[in-house]
Amino acid sequence: MPRQRNNRQPPGQRLLRVGEEIRHALAAVFERETFRDPALANVSLTVTEVRPSPDLRHARVYVVPLGGGDPAPILAGLKRVKPFLRRRIAEMVQIKFLPDLVFTADTTFDQAEHIATLLHRPEVARDLTRDESARDSLRDEEE
Repeated sequence: MPRQRNNRQPPGQRLLRVGEEIRHALAAVFERETFRDPALANVSLTVTEVRPSPDLRHARVYVVPLGGGDPAPILAGLKRVKPFLRRRIAEMVQIKFLPDLVFTADTTFDQAEHIATLLHRPEVARDLTRDESARDSLRDEEE
């Protein structure tokens, strides 16, 4: 009976290493190549993370366009040039089977900006200063 892997288990060292190798290779291709696809012409991309599946058949590639903008046409362009990218990565990375690449926009920077905006709101700042003064008074009482 095959062993079942728990989905909540963190990725193993091999998955992390393969993901980083693919990320570095993609970053090098994006840095050096000029694409004929109009959606990718004169666009700078950052590959923030590559998450391979446990069986290494698929890999989700998180990209962010530098300077912001709508990622939808860029993702469509990446989907069109995926065979070219896979060939280039296969030349750079020593792996038996190269995973199928699925490109996704990375929204973690947008989420971080939203949280920072929330933390800088006046009512939140007021609550934070109130909590600091309460901690200081408790500390004074303990001493």
